[in-house]
Parts: sequence; structure tokens; C-alpha cells
Amino acid sequence: MSMDFIEAMNELERDKGISKDVLFEAIEAALISSYKRNFNTAQNVRVDMNRNTGVIKVYARKLVVEEVLDPRTEISLPAARDINAHFQIDDIAEIEVTPRDFGRIAAQTAKQVVTQRIREAERGLIYSAFIDKEDDIVTGTLQRQDPRNIYIDLGKIEAVLPLTELMPNEKFKHGDRIKAYITKVENTTKGPQIMLSRTHPGLLKRLFELEVPEIFDGVVEIRSVAREAGFRSKIAVYSRNEEVDPVGSCVGPKGMRVQTIVNELRGEKIDIVRYSEQVEEYVANALSPSKVLEVQVFEDEKMARVIVPDYQLSLAIGIKGQNARLAAKLTGWKIDIKSESQAEQEYGRPKTLTGEMHQDSVSVD
Repeated sequence: MSMDFIEAMNELERDKGISKDVLFEAIEAALISSYKRNFNTAQNVRVDMNRNTGVIKVYARKLVVEEVLDPRTEISLPAARDINAHFQIDDIAEIEVTPRDFGRIAAQTAKQVVTQRIREAERGLIYSAFIDKEDDIVTGTLQRQDPRNIYIDLGKIEAVLPLTELMPNEKFKHGDRIKAYITKVENTTKGPQIMLSRTHPGLLKRLFELEVPEIFDGVVEIRSVAREAGFRSKIAVYSRNEEVDPVGSCVGPKGMRVQTIVNELRGEKIDIVRYSEQVEEYVANALSPSKVLEVQVFEDEKMARVIVPDYQLSLAIGIKGQNARLAAKLTGWKIDIKSESQAEQEYGRPKTLTGEMHQDSVSVD
């Protein structure tokens, strides 16, 4: 091998992050196979490649014995001591057997090994870079599209965004910048594969973490997210600091923080509710924007019966049950919604004018 090859190895280590020692070891292992294949030999050999000069030598490794039965793998003690006077029985003697035209074979083999290792190393580096970004947001450019997937260029790799993971009525064209959530990173035989989503609840959570400094700093915590992508979402937030309003922090000055997220999600409505350890209060908040009169909790069934003003019943349930369904997902409780009149008729509850429960939530269209 020439000095140019050694310099190329040094450059690969600098630019690609591929260890030069790992490359040398891989080339030496491949050269052993090449030697045996090309010179039709079964003897044990070791290939040594000088790390500084690139000079390659092949050594036959033979066991030192008293009586030689197989000259390909054994050497007598007198013959071994002609090489080195310190050899003893059962030592391994190495004899140089480098073929005259081995350089050409070595060059071809080294090129194949280096090319393969570069490919493997690049795949490994890409996988390492993106496995840490699983459950995080990335931004890329739409590269191409087929009937099932959109392919997003993330710079070093092309990620897959299935059309089923797009929000309803969401359309993109070639060259568009797309922000998406990484749902899975796999190291396959064809290299790393990155799967993306625009409908995953994690996208909403990460967008709030990016836009709200109090969440990023850990002062405000997102306790739960429920989402029907493209239509409506609910997010429950909690403040570790009593002086920090979690709902107000997420809304931001003049609603700018949450509006940025709404715009990114193509107008998806977002209800921001205050999390509470009190189930009654949490369920009432989760039903925002509907007003709630009373919440009755049935622990054994993990069910909450919610009574709302008559005029708020349709709002509490939502279009096709969406508001109630999202509230149930957010809280983890089954929710049975009744109007005040229904509750009076079914349960004999006296109709009162005691006012509505206090609720802490904000709805953003």
C-alpha cells in the first residue's frame, strides 16, 4: 500500500469519524481470506499492515512440535530455532510467506473493505444521531412522494411520513418544509429507517415545549395530552411554582405562544386546562369550553357524572361527542354528561341556582 492510502485512512478518520485502527483490523481480516482464497492454502496465517507505511506482510503461523505431521500448520523445534533460538515446544512460530504479487490483491481487498466500512459507519453515525431524537420533532424538506408515503429529506437521511400520519386535508408539495414527530428509529439491513407523524399527540406536546419557556425549564409540566389531529386537542398543565400560572404561560402574551402552535397545526383547536389532583376539578376543567355545575365521582367504576346547565349540554358533549371523548382521554375517567333538567328527572336532584363550578381553562381556535 502507498503512503497516499495511509493518508486517505487518516482523512477518513478525521472527516467520517471512522477509527483508523478499526479499518486496519478489518482490512487485515479480509486479506487473510483473500490470501487463502487466491493461493489455495489452508495454513494459518496472520496479515500485518504497517500503520505508518502501509507495507503488508503475510506470516504463516505454525505450531512448534517434536515431530511434524502436517507441514502446513506445524514446524519442528530445530527449524523454529533457526528463526528464533528462544522457541519451545507448543509455541507459535511465524514465517513470512508474502506472495510477490500480493499487492494487487491487497489493494482490491482494501478498497472493498474501506467502502463497506464507510457505508456501515455512516449508517451507524446516522442511527446514533437519530435514536436520541426518537419522540422528538424534526424539520425537513419534502423530497418525493408515492401513493403511500411522503419522503422527507433530513439532510443525512430520508425519513418516511406515511400519508395516514398526515392531518385531514393537509397537503404538501415538493420542496415544502415540514415539521414532524419521530415515532420510531430502526436500524435495518438497508440502514436506519426513521418514521414520522403529524398526528401523534407527542407532536403537540413537543411544540408546547418549544414555544413555552416555563415548560422547557420544568416549571410548568404537561401532565396529559388528548388529540384528534386536525380537529381538536386538549392539554393538561400543572405548575410546580404557585406563583406561575400554567395556563397563562402556555397561552403567552396576547395568545402568541399558543397561536403559533395552532398555526403549525393548520388551525387545530386547542383547549389548555389546569391539571388538578381533585378529580372533580380536573374533569370539570377538561370539559372546557363547557361550563359545569357539578361533578359526581364513582371511584369503583372510575366514572364521573357531570351535570351541566341545560343550554351547555351540546357544547359539553361536542360535535359527534368529540369534547366529551377528548376529556375522557385526557383525564383517564369515563364521563357521563347530563343536563341539569335530566339530572333532576333521573336522580331526583333538586334544581338549584347555586352557580357554576370554578374552572381554569382556555380554549383557542
